Order: sequence, then C-alpha cells, then structure tokens
Amino acid sequence: MYPNIQAYDRGVMFDPTGRLFQVEYAKEAVRKGATSLGIVAEDSVVLIAHRNIAIPLAVPSTLQKIFRADSHIAVTYSGIVSDGLHMISVMRNKAQSHRMIYDETESVETITREIAEELQMATQYGGIRPYGISLLVGGIDTDRRLFEIEPDAAFLGYKAAAIGSGKKQAEDMLIKSYKEDISTKDAIDLGISIIRKLGEKKLTTDDLEISTITKSEGFKMFTPEEIAKLI
Repeated sequence: MYPNIQAYDRGVMFDPTGRLFQVEYAKEAVRKGATSLGIVAEDSVVLIAHRNIAIPLAVPSTLQKIFRADSHIAVTYSGIVSDGLHMISVMRNKAQSHRMIYDETESVETITREIAEELQMATQYGGIRPYGISLLVGGIDTDRRLFEIEPDAAFLGYKAAAIGSGKKQAEDMLIKSYKEDISTKDAIDLGISIIRKLGEKKLTTDDLEISTITKSEGFKMFTPEEIAKLI
C-alpha cells in the first residue's frame, strides 16, 4: 500500500504517480495572477501587463509588473508578488555580474536559462517551496527573443505568449490574430484588445503597463500619458 497521500504535500517529493504536488500548487498560484502578454513584433518585443488592483485605496504606481533587467531585456511576471520581485532582483544581479566579468551584455536565452536554474533548485530540495510565478522574458540580442519560464523551471521560446489567469483565452486569441510581420503598433493594439476582452471593467491607465525593446532604443517603458492615447 502507498503511504498517506498527504505525506506528499509536506515537501517537494514525487507521489507514486509521478506528480509533484508543491509544483502543481505553484502553478495554481500563477493561474490566479493577473494576465501578462509578450509579443515578438517585426522590429521589437512588446510586453503588456495587466495590474489587477482590487483595493480601492491602493496607489497603482506602487505595483510594478514590467521591469528592465538590462538595457536590452525586460521581464514581467504573474503569480505571487514577493516571489516575482525577488526573482527579478536575481535576474538583474546576474545581468550586471555578466557585464562586470565579461564586459558584454548577456544573451536573452542565457539569462533565461540561469533564472530557470534558480527556479529548478526550489523543486528539488526539502525545506523550501517552489516559486509561485511564471515569467515572460523579452529582449533583443542577435534577434528578437521571447521566453516563458514556468514554476517547474521549464522554459520555451515563443513568438507570442501569455501568463496568468487569462493565459488560455489570451493564447487562443494570439493564435488567431498574430502575424510574424506584425508591427510594434499593431502588436501593442492587439495586446491591449486582448486584455480588454479578458477584463470585467473599462481599462484605465492604472490597469496597464506597456514596454517595448528595440535594437535602436533598447528598453522603453510607456508613460501613463502614452498609454492613455492607446486605450
């Protein structure tokens, strides 16, 4: 007979069917997070994040969802806020360490792999829990790159992807509407339209963060005034 099934809830260990319950719980935390999108456009990578703020007295600007990891790399997350902020801090430190040691910028895939390794460690050892986040890492090195990292540390490159509570519906809409030669403006419009369809109320500048990464300009975060013109 198998031991009590609850024993496999108490740490990161396989149950007899090969499941890791703690990793599955981490994925459930991501599914409750606000939706974020990444789209590879003709000459850029676009990240759009929904700030789902349910507390009326909260200051929206204090909840940041898109971050500059390096001059050519941006990242957004869905899931547990503290986990996301910690892992973004780790990513920034790794990017800066690479610059200091090698006097060059780190490739988007390399830094994605390093962060995936950090998440993987939390799925392997007792006494710690998996990170309850998924990440979208977008950037430009020799080409435009977009990667999704899941709580189980698996990562994969995408032309367009979504994470968070609206992942399935958003990706269905991306499959129907995405084109490889999509312009940056059209990619932004597409992302906003998807967030709008997923939401239950009218979008405001407090609800969205938008950034682009281009070869010429690097990372750019849109101001509330710029977002207001788009929605």
